[in-house]
Amino acid sequence: MYSQKRCPDCGVELEALEIRTAEGFTLHVETNEPKQGILGGLGAKEKLTPTAHVCPECGLTRLYVEHDSN
Repeated sequence: MYSQKRCPDCGVELEALEIRTAEGFTLHVETNEPKQGILGGLGAKEKLTPTAHVCPECGLTRLYVEHDSN
């Protein structure tokens, strides 16, 4: 679910953008929660993909992770 994100400094709506490493890989955030299934039993942690948003006025960039509400 998309929620409108606003810049805390300027008050304008943030614009979504794609952020990657220099090698072209997408970013991932590793949580302390174990992965579901057999991989979690082996110690693998849950990985989430953040979305980046930038303020067109001041350039403030923020990363957000959508949490599953299950």
